[in-house]
Amino acid sequence: MKTIDSKTVQEKLDQGEDLNLIDVREVEEVQEGKIPGAVNIPLGLIEFRENELDKNQEYIMVCRSGGRSGQATQFLESKGYNVTNMEGGMLSWEGPVEK
Repeated sequence: MKTIDSKTVQEKLDQGEDLNLIDVREVEEVQEGKIPGAVNIPLGLIEFRENELDKNQEYIMVCRSGGRSGQATQFLESKGYNVTNMEGGMLSWEGPVEK
């Protein structure tokens, strides 16, 4: 499983890179704040909504601490998607958040 740390994600966003961020936390958690531009697909819905993702795109999976996003990364990897888990999740995120 590929991983990336939150600082590297922040640097990429600061440099203007267009990242596909998928936040797999529950809706209530995301309402407290998410990385700007991240799309919320709760972990329990990933298998039902994977058709919304493009296998030609790269995705970075995010959750609260990195556990659920790790599960989502492994699941999507097994289906042929190019996914990376953001280690430490939102607990390690120091960048801006949107509500």
